[in-house]
Amino acid sequence: MGTLRWCGILAVLLMLAGRTAPLHAAAPAESTWIATWTASPQERWDGEFALPTHLPFQFRDQTVRQVARISIGGQRVRVRLSNEYGNRPLRIGAARIALAGKDGAIIAGSDRELRFGGKGDITIPPGAPMLSDPVGLDVPALSRIAISLYLPEPTPPATFHWDARQTAHVGQGNQASAMKLETDTTLTTRVFLDSILVEADPGTRAVVAFGDSITDGNMATVDVDSRWPDVLAERLAGRNVAVLNAGISGARVLRDRMGANALARFERDVLARTGVTSVIVLMGINDIAWHGTPLAPDEDATGAEALIAGYRQLIARAHARGIRILGATLTPFEGALIDTPMNGYHDADKERVRQQVNAWIRDGGEFDAVIDFDAITRDPAHPARLLPAYDSGDHLHPGDAWYRAMAEAIDLDALFDDD
Repeated sequence: MGTLRWCGILAVLLMLAGRTAPLHAAAPAESTWIATWTASPQERWDGEFALPTHLPFQFRDQTVRQVARISIGGQRVRVRLSNEYGNRPLRIGAARIALAGKDGAIIAGSDRELRFGGKGDITIPPGAPMLSDPVGLDVPALSRIAISLYLPEPTPPATFHWDARQTAHVGQGNQASAMKLETDTTLTTRVFLDSILVEADPGTRAVVAFGDSITDGNMATVDVDSRWPDVLAERLAGRNVAVLNAGISGARVLRDRMGANALARFERDVLARTGVTSVIVLMGINDIAWHGTPLAPDEDATGAEALIAGYRQLIARAHARGIRILGATLTPFEGALIDTPMNGYHDADKERVRQQVNAWIRDGGEFDAVIDFDAITRDPAHPARLLPAYDSGDHLHPGDAWYRAMAEAIDLDALFDDD
């Protein structure tokens, strides 16, 4: 009997015995790169705008060490830098990544060089991002990562994130690999740092918190990661879900100023992110309230219809990409900033618009799900204002306790369409 015939009979016998393997084993599922932390880039403003940038005019022969607490972990990481708003090339003389210690220090043994296309000294063209090569570094979920950038040439910080809620350390010379940065000054902003990515297991997904200062964490305690997306990340870390904070303090749905309007940045901050399956939208209070204040003295008032039209565009674009989109109601703000130069932020007409918008978010049926942050945070005895226990003191932004309450009120199952 021929050899081929014997092989065929043997294969049949093994199959009948239940001991054979398929002729072509399925290829193992591939891992993918997913952002575990982000900070939405903003264009530096100058001139007569009411708020300062908190930026130096330029960096020169200095190292900037920035810390970020990630959401999900991994054993290989990448970093994305951004020169999105620069009008000249951005030179990075050296870049390093490490596990963060305290007060500008890093943890021994964790320091790694970041290279970009094999190079450590790079130039990023105007308007461009640059993604680092993969680096082997075990970063646990919810760990703090230090990114150190050496800027050898005069470097204006044209691309930044205004409200970091995290201290960055700046020191003279190339200290990118220093265990402890010799700090000359500190910053409360982020510069050139767009995102941190990890090599994630198959099935890993991401939720984006897309909002304004209440998502960005204004008035949260600095350096303790107490913003509501931070707390949500803690709740989801065990589910292999990244939480990306795409909040920008001062952000608006329909107009620019402290960052691009929501319709303009939705592609960059949400739709273009790998693995995003859900987005939470909490934005609109600045569209309503800036009119008639030093922030926007010459702008017309924004009505509910215009805001709702903006939300509908976000919903349509999310659904076109198969992304679930949740609407969060706008929180109370009576008395907001009343003892500041921004007096006039709230009035009866603006409150009427907020109520109209919230009624549509709750009852319009166009978002995939609703998170009623208004109901969670309002004073039952005076629904137009914040519950005093949650008020940071400016009658607009939460304190740490309110941020935690917001995150803990989110139904985690509502974030996903797993039916």
